[in-house]
Amino acid sequence: MTDLGVSILAAVTADASLAVLGAVIGCAITIVGAGIGIGFIGGKAVESVARQPEAANRIFTTMIVSAALIEGVTFFALLLCSLIIFGNR
Repeated sequence: MTDLGVSILAAVTADASLAVLGAVIGCAITIVGAGIGIGFIGGKAVESVARQPEAANRIFTTMIVSAALIEGVTFFALLLCSLIIFGNR
């Protein structure tokens, strides 16, 4: 193999490693963001119920729908990151 072939192979391997590193960082940011978002929703729902106990059912329904949407987007992002991580092998 020539020197050019070796350098091309090294560049492709380095790009793949950077893609995996980026995907892992993306997974971490996604998980942290989802945790913060769902925690924020839960905290505000508890505050809302403390202020207006008669609206508890409506508040909790809205909270569950919002949390489910956040989790759906999180699972989609984690799926994409997993495809990047395991698709490069």
